[in-house]
Amino acid sequence: MSGADDAARRLDWISRPAGPLRGTLTVPGDKSISHRALMLAALAEGDSRISGFLEGEDTRATAAVLAQLGVSIEAPAPGERHVRGVGLHGLRGYGRPLDCGNAGTGMRLLTGLLAGQAFDTMLVGDESLSRRPMRRVTEPLAGMGARIDTREGLPPLHIHGGQRLQGIRYELPVASAQVKSALLLAGLYAEGATEVLEPHPTRDYTERMLSAFGWPVEFTPGRARLTGGHALRATDVQVPADFSSAAFFLVAASLVPGSELLLRAVGLNPRRTGLLQALRLMGADIEVIDERHSGGEPVADLRVRHAPLHGIELPAVLVPDMIDEFPALFVAASAAKGVTVIRGAAELRVKESDRIATMAAGLRTLGVAVEETPDGALITGGALGPGTVHGHGDHRVAMSFAVAGLVASGGVRIEDCRNVGTSFPGFLELANRCGFELSAL
Repeated sequence: MSGADDAARRLDWISRPAGPLRGTLTVPGDKSISHRALMLAALAEGDSRISGFLEGEDTRATAAVLAQLGVSIEAPAPGERHVRGVGLHGLRGYGRPLDCGNAGTGMRLLTGLLAGQAFDTMLVGDESLSRRPMRRVTEPLAGMGARIDTREGLPPLHIHGGQRLQGIRYELPVASAQVKSALLLAGLYAEGATEVLEPHPTRDYTERMLSAFGWPVEFTPGRARLTGGHALRATDVQVPADFSSAAFFLVAASLVPGSELLLRAVGLNPRRTGLLQALRLMGADIEVIDERHSGGEPVADLRVRHAPLHGIELPAVLVPDMIDEFPALFVAASAAKGVTVIRGAAELRVKESDRIATMAAGLRTLGVAVEETPDGALITGGALGPGTVHGHGDHRVAMSFAVAGLVASGGVRIEDCRNVGTSFPGFLELANRCGFELSAL
């Protein structure tokens, strides 16, 4: 692609210092739950209704893939999907590559789901996804009997059909909800039991949703086990608001003096809320209101008010429960008093970008002292200045620097924000509604 073509596709933002943030917000539905709800509804017997569905590019890519595999998916209104399940063995081969777009979750989970089908499949992705490692999914699936060809561990993935899968007991070398979920989905098609053990507990969305769809599954923090030979029954799913999307507003309101925001019906799965605990350790004023359950998931309203933050040594136990929220934490740490020490987060280097390197480089541009380590960083908080940073096509990085611009001494230009729509369509409009000074260029 030429430089001119790339510039035409790229979307840049500028974020300027803002006054107090105020209002009541509902952020989009949880991306991880939206992916899983589509997949299990597709494999279920009967019709399922999904409400609160994230209308993002990633989740729409997963819906498009399933439709190409023969699943009827209707969208009667924004945030709603009606899925006519085809049963565990009802998917049909497509004969052409299936495009996952930028959806790493979609590709990894679909790899597990498709490993037990009777037909061959080719999964492809965009330029960013094509650089993301897949061996930690394909290798344990091979141990179950799957045959998956890669490009030296990278997409595209050629999944051979007609393989006889056997359940395995697998200890994850690195905690990953995506890898765990891929193995459990393959386990639906395997003979015997599939058991996944984790070094640290990760999100249990797949386990909870399998249970909601009627598949017997045993799970405790750090362990999940199921056997093949059952069926999924259609059910209705209410997707809670995405905690990862709420994270940007939790940090923003904590940092901007005079702010107070109320975030409605946010998913509070205990394997997802490490940032909430980390911010509280830093001194944040975040109140959990009206705790309840929706679609098997705990949800609550969150009220956040401005409070001075201080640096912390992040407890290692929180790392797996906030892996997607680290870019926002980097910004919180950069504006906090003192030093924040982050360790045990090496997985950040294989996300949509190398998030340790990307955030460190951008914050240094804004005058923040950041020392990178192989699995984290030491961030010395202080005043943020103006500057131009690069989003590297990473939606969470772009939104995090939009928050940084609120408390910088001048405007922060963020280059390459085009992928924000993968997880948070309408971010710019919602942010400005509560007081951001954020413009597209």
